[in-house]
Amino acid sequence: MTDVLGELKARGLLAQSTDEEALSQALAEGPVTFYIGFDPTAPSLHMGNLVQLIIARHLQRAGHRPLALVGGATGLIGDPRMSGERTLNPQEVVEGWVEKIRSQIQRFLDFEGPNGATLVNNYDWTSELSAIDFLRDVGKHFNVNTMLAKEAVAARLQSESGISFTEFAYQILQGNDYLELYRRHGCTLQTGGSDQWGNLTAGVSLVRKVEQAQVHALASPLVTKADGTKFGKTESGTVWLDPSMTSPYAFLQFWLNAADADAVKYLKIFSPRPVAEIEQIAEEFAAKPHERLAQRILAEDVTTLVHGAEPTAQAQAAAAALFGRGELRELDAATVDAAAAELPHVVVPRARLTEGMGLVEALLETGIVKSKGDARRAIREGGAYVNNTKETEEERTLGENDLLAGTAVLLRRGKKTLGALRLTD
Repeated sequence: MTDVLGELKARGLLAQSTDEEALSQALAEGPVTFYIGFDPTAPSLHMGNLVQLIIARHLQRAGHRPLALVGGATGLIGDPRMSGERTLNPQEVVEGWVEKIRSQIQRFLDFEGPNGATLVNNYDWTSELSAIDFLRDVGKHFNVNTMLAKEAVAARLQSESGISFTEFAYQILQGNDYLELYRRHGCTLQTGGSDQWGNLTAGVSLVRKVEQAQVHALASPLVTKADGTKFGKTESGTVWLDPSMTSPYAFLQFWLNAADADAVKYLKIFSPRPVAEIEQIAEEFAAKPHERLAQRILAEDVTTLVHGAEPTAQAQAAAAALFGRGELRELDAATVDAAAAELPHVVVPRARLTEGMGLVEALLETGIVKSKGDARRAIREGGAYVNNTKETEEERTLGENDLLAGTAVLLRRGKKTLGALRLTD
């Protein structure tokens, strides 16, 4: 067994744990069966979930056995949030999300061999609990004073809306998951984000009280940006792992746009490269930050991990082609549309292109010029481009022949000011 705790620390993936010395010994003696949990509160996992999947990959590669839990039961309830009560989703919706998330998890873990991963669903055992069993066999072991001290619960109690018993009882359900996985699979370690520490320790305490067994919890720090804003969010919303919700192109751009102050930290957390190699990259990056080496490697590594090599290559080709370093006409429709969606753009009906849309008008509507006079000046001075081709005729019109892959037209002013026309029927 490798020193996986040391590896997690070196990558900035360890915030706290229960009895680190005992956990380190258990991992060294291994193999340890551990679990990570994901509640289906949306049809896809997001960037915060990716951190936990990466921790699971490190533990599995060190010889330990993962249980990937998708909360078909806890997803019907919802972990208390600071902002207020969750809207309960219909059971059939949650069941559909369970299947989507299970399929996403399968891409990140190895399900073969002696320490192959196992997918579990807490609905399998929670649905069998009667109210009396839940209160007598599980709830009896939870101290309400301790539950009230949980940060989210305490904050909600101070709010006008308060907190429902349903959400208040969430940590009991999650604690019971640990107990069941200990009994069914010999699970002795749970991992999660540091914001889940109260839930993690609730499970540890329950197993110790009921089974008199020593089990462990490990929490990763919440990933943040250097400027203090929330990680995994863009102007267009959450960065999802599902390519239909966040395209591989948009996903790649998220990492390429990482701030210099964040890039190396993110490499250590998200890239599979050895820490020693990342530190060498950091030295080269520090010497020539303008070349953005860390961001380019980060974007390629993480996009390949999540979406695969071919979609990553297509997204890279699109990024290069947008700035004239590749052939736009070689991009497929999905990649063109995804790239256009990330640019300042205007959606136009097909009829406008069929009839002929003026270039001056198009430049203005996409917002890459401030006025028609500004547009005409850009054209006269050789600074206006359609699909990376310089245009010098002020009366130039755009038609269907200008569409890339039948879906969009790329407009550019100068070297870096981009916009797009996206087509709708």
